[in-house]
Amino acid sequence: MLKITVIPERWPMKEPLRISGYVFTHFDVLVIEVEHDGILGRGEASGVYYHDEHPQRMGEQIERVRARIESGISRTALREVLPPGGARAALDAALWDIEAKRSGVSVYERANAGVPRALPTTYTVGADTPDRMAQAAREFSAAPRLKLKLTGEGDLERLRAVRAARPEAWIGIDANQGLTRPSLEALLPDLQTLGVQLIEQPLPVGQEAQLHGLRSPIPLAADESVQSMADLARAQGIFDVVNIKLDKCGGLTEALLMLPEIRRLGMRPMVGCMSSTTLGIAPACVVGQLCDLVDLDAPLFLREDRAPASVYRDGSVCCPQEWGFPTEHRARG
Repeated sequence: MLKITVIPERWPMKEPLRISGYVFTHFDVLVIEVEHDGILGRGEASGVYYHDEHPQRMGEQIERVRARIESGISRTALREVLPPGGARAALDAALWDIEAKRSGVSVYERANAGVPRALPTTYTVGADTPDRMAQAAREFSAAPRLKLKLTGEGDLERLRAVRAARPEAWIGIDANQGLTRPSLEALLPDLQTLGVQLIEQPLPVGQEAQLHGLRSPIPLAADESVQSMADLARAQGIFDVVNIKLDKCGGLTEALLMLPEIRRLGMRPMVGCMSSTTLGIAPACVVGQLCDLVDLDAPLFLREDRAPASVYRDGSVCCPQEWGFPTEHRARG
């Protein structure tokens, strides 16, 4: 028998982060602990904010299937018990973790992800005034890759300011559904001139068909438009890149299924994150080993991360060998 413990947590941020239509001031996460014979596996998820997922709602989802899970459940069977989203992602991570600790085989080995390495990640610059975004970009001077959050208004001025501050940087932009087909087309020449390398989720979910025939000179990435495996076929021919987020798709198990399918459909895989601590980033780092692009900088926005924390250095992230490794973790007494 497994024993599940559900723990809601709140993690304050250093300062607010603004994206199109939303401002984050703290991270609310749900931690799931799975214990068996004194060995403990842990997972974390913040849920999908635009689906109104939050720790209480995710906890209620877990409670509805608690008996089924505690009687013993595989990660594969979990995909049939819970829908894609944060609850399944947190529980899936905990099951991977306890499996590694019980078997002596790390998650990296089991996922065929190779030897853990530091991953080059983008560093996010939240939407703000052009001057403040330029200053934030300068503060990330050691990071060669930046992702700018845009809002659909005043974006060109923001981008010009950041490019002037960081002329050498790789820059991607994330509209978070804030543009329209006409506004995107109007921006494209300037985006190309300013050396933008990626445009993430330009249009709202449901309007993806408007991108047919655009022939963007800059790769387009799907975020909100692709939640899980079920959405991949609809993205083909529209997007060049798919941003996998574990909270969206339902965890590492689903993400590993998505990776080869994304490539088979002629797109490139990217891994991103919702708001999370190092515990939430850890399984995403496994996915990152197998992706072309990595955006795993969420813990940088926290006043304080878990210990041991992820290490961010020279534009890369390295997760501690804590989650998903075959060290013995005893349940709390």
